[in-house]
Amino acid sequence: MSQTAAAVQTTNQITGQRKWWAFATVLLTMFFSSMDQTVVSTAMPTIIGDLKGFSLYSWVFTAYMITSSITVPIYGKLSDVFGRKPFYLFGLIMFGVGSAVSGMAHTMTELVWARAFQGIGAGAMMSMPRATVGDIFSPQERAKWMGVMMAVFGISSIVGPALGGWITDSLSWRWVFYINLPFAVLAIIGVIVALPRVRSEARVKVDWIGATVLTIGLIPMLLGFTWAGTKYAWGSAPTLALLLGGAAVLVLFVLWERKAADPLLAPSLFKNRIFSTSLILGMLVGMTMFGSLMFLPIYVQGVIGLNAQNSGWVMTPMMGGFIVGSMVSGQVMSKTGRYRYLAWLSGAVIVVGSILLNQMNLHTTWGTVMVNMVVIGLGIGSLMPLMNMAVQNAFPYKMMGTVNSTQQFVSSLAGVIASPIFGSILSKAFSHKLSESLPASLAAFKSKLAGLNPQSLLTAQAQDAIAREFNKFGPAGHHMYAQLMDAVKASLTFGIQHLFEVGLVFAILSFLGTFFLPEVKLKGREYFESNPASEESVS
Repeated sequence: MSQTAAAVQTTNQITGQRKWWAFATVLLTMFFSSMDQTVVSTAMPTIIGDLKGFSLYSWVFTAYMITSSITVPIYGKLSDVFGRKPFYLFGLIMFGVGSAVSGMAHTMTELVWARAFQGIGAGAMMSMPRATVGDIFSPQERAKWMGVMMAVFGISSIVGPALGGWITDSLSWRWVFYINLPFAVLAIIGVIVALPRVRSEARVKVDWIGATVLTIGLIPMLLGFTWAGTKYAWGSAPTLALLLGGAAVLVLFVLWERKAADPLLAPSLFKNRIFSTSLILGMLVGMTMFGSLMFLPIYVQGVIGLNAQNSGWVMTPMMGGFIVGSMVSGQVMSKTGRYRYLAWLSGAVIVVGSILLNQMNLHTTWGTVMVNMVVIGLGIGSLMPLMNMAVQNAFPYKMMGTVNSTQQFVSSLAGVIASPIFGSILSKAFSHKLSESLPASLAAFKSKLAGLNPQSLLTAQAQDAIAREFNKFGPAGHHMYAQLMDAVKASLTFGIQHLFEVGLVFAILSFLGTFFLPEVKLKGREYFESNPASEESVS
């Protein structure tokens, strides 16, 4: 095996028994990189209490998000030319070192810089596993394995919060970072053994100018969307300056890429209807997820009253729907080689799921919520991998890394944009309804509750603190506290119903968008030999 692994190839294709070692490495990487975010989120209250840096709380995630998002297209482009192996290894090493340094941080500032360092490695771990799966299986073969990959993602999302809570309580919050190290070492061994060394026959000039301009443009844009609605108002001068300044630089990036000899993000990609339609569909489906699903744990905890210690267990029904949807659609695509009708059906199921979510109110039971999550999870779990499959199938194999990473990059940006927008919608609707719902006896609290983040009222610690304040009023205090919590529940329902309505709009747009997705029959093993220029202009 080692002799074969050491052989130099001219493509990234992985064959023979090595492909199963490579696939196992991909699944391992997907598992611990996905789990990392939920584990860290669970431990953050303890980390803040220890390092005393609440003002830098958001930067622990923002720094990671910025560096990982920016590096994704760079890794994808370079890996098409120089092979996946060096960038996969580099990403794992950077992620491991960043995890170790994060665990050793003594201040929040140190933790933020360590997370930025870790994000540089995470960019490779976001793009290389998906590209490596394309090196192992043809598009038609790959469809059969979508369920396995989605299952790994779902399990990591469920296990992560519970594991993060256990580690924080039983060991130390530092181990939520150290736990990445054994996984990273195993993945590094897998990459060394299974992935081939690639030597390009073509001379390539790396578009470092394009990469630099893209970075300069993205950083203020990402900061603007991250801070909008929280640190600064959406229409404030700092927010507008960040968004408009970043947009201006990105326009320069597009102009540069159109003239670059070997562009980082080739403008020709967007001439392909499958590629451009899939990107738009991906953003619409992403918005549907945020509008319908991102805040469901808040609804379950704040409205239904389920004692949800972490969002992972609450979202288990949705993850189950994801897994089943991807497995079924994968088997259908693998057997038929087709995906157009499946895309229509998946879009329709997403709309049905969104309609069901819009029927929920103050009296909805947990059982109904679970059914609704399963339905919309089936639709999204079927459609999202389908789009990735369609895009990979539409281009020559030699471009897969670039195509994959561009799709992943746009998907990441959609999440960055959607999160603050939907957060602002919820906060404004919640505050408006709360002001109306508070009884006259609690009028004095309106100013204190104005603009309050509803999530901050749902923790046991916050509610205990509020209850202690009301206890100062004697016997009447308990009644006043109950009135406040009733108003909070009604206002939270009102705010999340607004999000469900927005999510339904995007669900309908997603369904309509599936009718514009062209179809190219999924290729078998000929995918690795073909280089059809005609496919780059599918119409």
